[in-house]
Amino acid sequence: VQEGAKPIVQEKGPYTYRTRYLMKENITANSNNTVSFSLPSGAIFEPGLSVGSEQDVMVIINIAVAAYSLIPQGLHFILNTMINNSGVSLFQNRTVHELLWGYTDPTIGSVIGVFYPYNDTYDGPYNVFSGKDDISKVALIDRWRGHASLPFWDDNYCDMINGSDASSFPPFVDKKKTLYFFSSDICRLGLFTGSVDLKGIEVYRYMLPKMTLAAPTVNPDNMCYCKDPVLTLNCTVAGVLDISSCRDGTPILISLPHFLHGSPELVEALVGLNPNEDHHSTFLDVEPITGFTLNFAKRLQVNIMYGPSKKVQNNTIIPILWLNETATLDDATADRLKGELFSRVEMLEAVQISLMVIGVVLCVAFELSIKKI
Repeated sequence: VQEGAKPIVQEKGPYTYRTRYLMKENITANSNNTVSFSLPSGAIFEPGLSVGSEQDVMVIINIAVAAYSLIPQGLHFILNTMINNSGVSLFQNRTVHELLWGYTDPTIGSVIGVFYPYNDTYDGPYNVFSGKDDISKVALIDRWRGHASLPFWDDNYCDMINGSDASSFPPFVDKKKTLYFFSSDICRLGLFTGSVDLKGIEVYRYMLPKMTLAAPTVNPDNMCYCKDPVLTLNCTVAGVLDISSCRDGTPILISLPHFLHGSPELVEALVGLNPNEDHHSTFLDVEPITGFTLNFAKRLQVNIMYGPSKKVQNNTIIPILWLNETATLDDATADRLKGELFSRVEMLEAVQISLMVIGVVLCVAFELSIKKI
């Protein structure tokens, strides 16, 4: 790669962790009809659902070395000295645990990890509407970390915090309307694609539209995310989002796995990628009456940019890993929903229909009696 050859990538996994098993904390009802809470972060390794152990060794790109070309020219001598003294190269061997949860980098002397820090940290606090004054606002986010908008993009549109956290939405979902959701990883929207049967329950499926990560020259709404004209080839590259501004300057880019919906040059720059709509797309299955998300898959890829260097002319965006955060309704909860909630709704609908029928019969009888008179 350092000589200009295409990087060869090989997918290995899954390595599975159980997350979101902790209850919300610091739950407080506020006077403005919102509820505030924090989401504790924790992950427990599930060896039975994984292809190996956390001690499996991976060959990964050295983030400190890859970032060489991204730092100011005047600091190259200092970083060169640090790299030479530590004896590191562009690629390194790290265990799965080190890659995810952190290791002390010999070049910069600080801890580096894709999810470091994660365990024993908190996302939020969130302020969400309770719906007490307006049921159409249930679960919608009012503030995140005390802010009504994000402080990262310097643009009113890109800094918007709109929608819910995707775990639930206001009830009585209208399939004709777009659902917006906010994630501290990526803030995006979902479009209705069709009805799906989930364990005997009809749900609406929403997916990220292709225009979500379209090149800003194609989708002008994305122009405010285009911060680096070199990286994005003057905002013509589709499929990646530079999140370095909200990651303390770390040159991290987010995409869909295998650069799904990305520009062809992203895939062609590497050997071993195979984007697939079924395996790599993000979706939500929302029960329309309650607004609850009963099944979802959030699939994102974490990448880093390398180049240009003496022998590498162009920037290359190299994947580090991709995550598949999923949750689905279990059989017991599905039976409860069908037995306790939906059966009552069906009963109310039956009563409503019977009342309408009775009303029609009475009207007809009334008209007939008038005619007889």
